[in-house]
Amino acid sequence: MSAERTAAVEATPMLDLCADAHVHTGFSAGRDSVGVVVMAADRAGLTALTFADQAGPDSTWLPAYGDSVRRAQQRTDIRLSVAAEIEIIRADGWLAWPPDLGGLDAISVSLSRLPLATGPATPQQIRGLLAAGSVRRADVIERAVEATVRGVERAARYAPARLARPLSLLNQIGISEDEIDAHLLTHLVEGCRVTHATVEVSEAWRTPSAALVRRLLDAGVTVSAASDARYAAQVGRWQYVATL
Repeated sequence: MSAERTAAVEATPMLDLCADAHVHTGFSAGRDSVGVVVMAADRAGLTALTFADQAGPDSTWLPAYGDSVRRAQQRTDIRLSVAAEIEIIRADGWLAWPPDLGGLDAISVSLSRLPLATGPATPQQIRGLLAAGSVRRADVIERAVEATVRGVERAARYAPARLARPLSLLNQIGISEDEIDAHLLTHLVEGCRVTHATVEVSEAWRTPSAALVRRLLDAGVTVSAASDARYAAQVGRWQYVATL
């Protein structure tokens, strides 16, 4: 490869900073309306925006949510997509499905509690189990990665899948990416590749690392900038993501 070509490749951005793949609204985890979020995206110079409010079994508002985004699309040139962030709740990847998946352009899969035989455990609970010697760090890591891969596989059966803030649960527990065996990272990357899942690079959660993003890109996995904004002022504003 010529020096000029090498320089051009190295200068090519890994992420499109004009697209925000994960924002919240007042329908769920955010504060502002769909319209206010779209106006903020316009001020940030975005060309694409994905709404990914948190949804679960009690989320009866999804039809109104989708309608609100589609109405907003009529008033903007920004390409708007309707997704829902759905939590993995079992080790086999089962998700906390809302009653209706109709109208979703994508499913954003998240893991914020570790599925155990007794039910999903919070990071604080897992830290307590680790301190008591009731679980091993290696088992926590393997269970988290395996549940994530299986969750993405399940979601991909119903709609294009996205993986939100990968490995953030382990970070909250106090387990760094350096502690994860290479074969488990490969398993995670391959799970995203075979399901054609997009991996979100989260501004709010500062994950995944640059090293994992490179692994994903080398495997042909699509990565997207995601603010995980809960306030309109955070939409399309990059610091961590921009450093990648």
